[in-house]
Amino acid sequence: MNIGGFQKNSLIDFPETIACILFTQGCNFICPYCHNPDLVASPKKRTGNLYDENKIFEFLEKRKGFIEGVVITGGEPTLQKDLILFCKKIKDMGYKLKLDSNGTRPHVLANLFEENLIDFISMDIKTSLENYHLVMPGKFDTKKIYESIRLLMEKAPAYEFRTTCSRPFVSKKIMKEIGEMIKGASHYILQKCSRNVEVLDPEFLKEDNNFFSDKEMLELKEIIDKYVDTSIVR
Repeated sequence: MNIGGFQKNSLIDFPETIACILFTQGCNFICPYCHNPDLVASPKKRTGNLYDENKIFEFLEKRKGFIEGVVITGGEPTLQKDLILFCKKIKDMGYKLKLDSNGTRPHVLANLFEENLIDFISMDIKTSLENYHLVMPGKFDTKKIYESIRLLMEKAPAYEFRTTCSRPFVSKKIMKEIGEMIKGASHYILQKCSRNVEVLDPEFLKEDNNFFSDKEMLELKEIIDKYVDTSIVR
């Protein structure tokens, strides 16, 4: 595993679970508002050293009884060739496991569910299917996003969908289209895009129209509430 970041404990990233967080290196998206820009580059282009996987497992061995779970986020974890094996090692140690994914590799998610390796999964839905070209360079079959959505709703033991809300990736029309994609989902999170962090494209922060007000966020929530059991603005 190419691990570009490590947080020893968190009380908020894994519902009802004290967890540590592993940030994988490399992502296939170029979201301008990305809050982890250092993790977007591939491991070969990264500046600085990756974390030693053996030391991560040494930490997990020592922290048994103090932390309950591990969150694997990124970057995009499903790009990691040894993700399945890594998850098996974590589960064999008795930890619960949460995965964050952008849903671009449904075959990897299917394997994780088949092996019963995931206790909770969060999937980012960036925009409507027709607008995914705004965040992913090159050709991409957006049917894979829909396939991942169905996998979560049918196979995941616990899950949530979430969207970082900013223009031009989200609008009232787009939120309705997202709602149609995830109709019947149990949990959906609307995340307000922050301007107080380092992002992949600093120029994005300079345009006021890219950001929604609190009132506008609630209006988006009203739209999605027609499609899901529970939604939260965060």
